[in-house]
Amino acid sequence: MKTITRASRRDFLKIAGTTAGGLFIGFNWFGCDSPKVEVLSTEEILAQAKSFNAYLSISPTGDVVIYSPNPELGQNIKTSFPMVVAEELDADWEKVRVVQANLDTEKYDRQLTGGSGAMPHSWERLRKAGATAKHVLVAAAAQTWNVSASEITVEKGIISHKGSGKSGHFGEFVELAATMQAPEEVALKDKNDFKIIGTPVKNVDAKEMYTGVPLYGLDFYREGMMHAMVQRAPFGMKIKSLDDAGARAVSGITDVITFGTSVAVVGNSTWPLMKAKKLLRVEYEPDGNVESTADHDRIFKELIANGKAEVRRKDGNVDAAFKSAAKIVTAEYQCPFLAHSPMEPENFFAHVQADRCELIGPTQTPDRARQAAADILGIPKENISVEITRLGGGFGRRLRADYVEEAVHISKAINAPVKVTWNREDELTGGAYRPAVRYKFEAALNESGEMVGYKLRGVGMNAGNSTRENNFPSGAVDNVLIESVNYESSITTNAWRAPITNFLAYAEQSFLDEVALEAGKDPVAFRLELLKRAKTNPVGELGYDVDRMISVVETARDKSNWGKDPNVKQGFSVYFSHRSYVAQVANIEMVSGTPTLKKITAVTDCGIVVNPTGANHQVRGGIVDGMGHAMYTNLTFENGMPKQRNFDSYRLVRLKEVPEIETHFVDSGFDPTGLGEPALPPTGGAIANAIFAATGRRLRSQPFIEQKEFSDIKLEIRRA
Repeated sequence: MKTITRASRRDFLKIAGTTAGGLFIGFNWFGCDSPKVEVLSTEEILAQAKSFNAYLSISPTGDVVIYSPNPELGQNIKTSFPMVVAEELDADWEKVRVVQANLDTEKYDRQLTGGSGAMPHSWERLRKAGATAKHVLVAAAAQTWNVSASEITVEKGIISHKGSGKSGHFGEFVELAATMQAPEEVALKDKNDFKIIGTPVKNVDAKEMYTGVPLYGLDFYREGMMHAMVQRAPFGMKIKSLDDAGARAVSGITDVITFGTSVAVVGNSTWPLMKAKKLLRVEYEPDGNVESTADHDRIFKELIANGKAEVRRKDGNVDAAFKSAAKIVTAEYQCPFLAHSPMEPENFFAHVQADRCELIGPTQTPDRARQAAADILGIPKENISVEITRLGGGFGRRLRADYVEEAVHISKAINAPVKVTWNREDELTGGAYRPAVRYKFEAALNESGEMVGYKLRGVGMNAGNSTRENNFPSGAVDNVLIESVNYESSITTNAWRAPITNFLAYAEQSFLDEVALEAGKDPVAFRLELLKRAKTNPVGELGYDVDRMISVVETARDKSNWGKDPNVKQGFSVYFSHRSYVAQVANIEMVSGTPTLKKITAVTDCGIVVNPTGANHQVRGGIVDGMGHAMYTNLTFENGMPKQRNFDSYRLVRLKEVPEIETHFVDSGFDPTGLGEPALPPTGGAIANAIFAATGRRLRSQPFIEQKEFSDIKLEIRRA
């Protein structure tokens, strides 16, 4: 069935073209209004390829140019966005060119990368842009050939009329198309007719990446710019005194400046900066709480027991349910701070001039970067331009603008363009981290082993609400109490891939396995029992689609051959986050007497899969990320400073430690939902539950390798 969408004539800009004219389709990202039409010459199209505009344009050669507004950090949006436009346009993908757009909040809505929300937000807008362009081109061809538009077909950028045998590429009709009136309605394709969407397409930047063409912020260079590196104070401290004589004496150093609690060395290149930075002699003194990991352990225990909590959800009579319970299950789970560790450390270019500022670099939130610069400089943000480079990872770290602010402060102080570069130790010690969190779970079971009561209390460091109160199993239990306690820490925290759910899913899914064991039920059957209860008799608000969750659970059960091989010990986990559903099964086998993690099976419902290649990479990457941080990674503090300063002590997963990963996607027919984050949350729970099934050891804290329950297991991981 086709979807009909309305487009107003006033949304089209009709400009008469010249012989060498091109068709310009602009579209407003704030609404679902249809594109605008404008004629541009080929030279003008190529010139605008470096400017900021939300449009698809078509040159007289038939080439299609699509500007992608959202920052690309590896989530593949720069490839999948154009695929959607090209699908409705019926373009030849080989003739599509993609350009990263710069910041322009007048033309773009939600020009950021975070929360796995780009595709859900832009799906219909992108389709309308392509469909409207196609409609106008077909109308132009019909008038040119004096035939009915209904008799015309379009395929791979070629417009054809079978009856007359006439055909031509898009570019042959752009001049006339620009003078056509806009349609009142535009039809979108039936999803069964997609030819580009749903096919594997390689990353549009792949060639540039493997041939070393500059794409990233670290690649950016401008003749005459200065370089800077920054020494930052430990968390909770400020500068007491500074001796910069040694740093200033280094050849190539031009200045040392202080702003806030930071000291910057400025020079002609990064090598002397690294040397000079080590020669800074900075003495600090407390400026608030100076915290250590030992403090956090004590704080967690106090707040989980007696902290003043905010009630996030309350269903039924929880006290009565627990008072009459046949059995009560209780467990606590805790996770550490974590750094984001993007492959590309933070960097940014700033050029402050009088009442203007130019910013260039990797940011997930370009408008936040612009606003931060405006606040520092006291100038209108309209006087600040932001050019977005490709990001070498982000995972939430580049939602912040602190490194942008540093570049602005320094450029203003030295009255020159400057590029600030962080090294790996800066990234680990001066970052904003995943909040440390502790959870207490309680479950009440009746005589039949049904969960009739459920309690969750979360304590987080700068986490705000450390729960997701409307997620499963809420809605499936008659009596529920969910509370959160927030502790304000001097250590800066930030959204970290799949915020909150990255650990909550592990804790919750591990606890549900504990409850299933006490109830004497199979873990998968126990979850399905709860889900079917939520479907037939839901309690309160449901923040998830029960049928979609049941589907991924049952599919994962079947694809993994759950419980059918007595020699394979399995762990199950399922989670809903960022509008998508992912179920995972981890397999552990005994190899020469050693428990060995051999395989993870993942089933994902993210709606329509736009690009199977990109989707597969996102799921696999999420699993590797979730597994590595659950098993190996820890960030501890002493006197306001991380003890782990580089990858020699901050342990990340290694390639040889990644088991076989098998991915499946459920064709639910829903519009695309998030995929950059949802595969990470279930992974830790699946592995922890498999470890328990194989060894009888329950892991309630991360990283696993630092828990005494894990120390003598000697778990191995083997790739297929």
